[in-house]
Amino acid sequence: MIAGSFPRAPASRLAALRIVLGLAAWIYVVARLPDLVGVARLPAWQFKPVGPVALLGAPLPGWLVVALVALAIALGAGFVLGWRWRITGPGFAAVLLWVISYRNSWGMTFHTENLMVLHVGVLACARAADAWSLDARRTGVTVDGEHVRYGAPIRLLVLVTLTTYFIAGYSKLANAGFGWVTSDTLRNYVAFDNLRKAELGDMHSPLGAALVRHAWLFPPLAGFSLLLELGAPLVLLHRRLALPWCVAAWSFHLGVFATMWIVFHYPLLGLAYAPFFALEGAVGRVGAWAWARVRRRG
Repeated sequence: MIAGSFPRAPASRLAALRIVLGLAAWIYVVARLPDLVGVARLPAWQFKPVGPVALLGAPLPGWLVVALVALAIALGAGFVLGWRWRITGPGFAAVLLWVISYRNSWGMTFHTENLMVLHVGVLACARAADAWSLDARRTGVTVDGEHVRYGAPIRLLVLVTLTTYFIAGYSKLANAGFGWVTSDTLRNYVAFDNLRKAELGDMHSPLGAALVRHAWLFPPLAGFSLLLELGAPLVLLHRRLALPWCVAAWSFHLGVFATMWIVFHYPLLGLAYAPFFALEGAVGRVGAWAWARVRRRG
């Protein structure tokens, strides 16, 4: 599925990714609703625009901030259901980028949502609603067989994921060189992060605080992270490399959570690696089960 220049895939595989990744993004917006609209009450001097929000010279009115978040929720529902895809697909991607960038313009800039936003953007530009959607049900058009128009966007989703990891590894080398592996850089990061959180009364990792006493542990961990990130493009060489790399990447994020209490929800839930695998079978079974329950109750 990963190797090859012109990948082909069924429409249902791309549709499954639309449902899974779109639903994850929609739930994220709903779950963070108080945080996303709460910035409207912050003082203007805290406004430090990032991303597309840099176009603004001043904060938006509070009512408009709330309206944009509500619009993201509405468009996100259409995105997941594949309803009026030409509007809800690009619309949700654009508004999602805006509301998250706007939230990040009021202090610490988070990067845990970046891959999720990029994945939604790729899906929005593809024909991800040709199957398993309200649009397909309305038109009655069915798509049979595999086609590059569905495989190419999936390949792009994979490339986006691998690129983010490679950039992270390159940044480590650019900033610390191979001292990232041979020095106490990683150990100092873990110690500082946990100490800062403990002093501020925030949740910190008891495991990370205990491990910093053992300096010998951190060079191998640093080397593992660098190998994982810089070696990410090698996954494109053969499909069999996908599973071990995804497991290693997931383990890396689990380690970050265990030692620094930093939650990268998108990879920890396995969503970052969904494009690497054929999910249409599992999603189809879950959808059939849910539809059967709805029909029985209706």
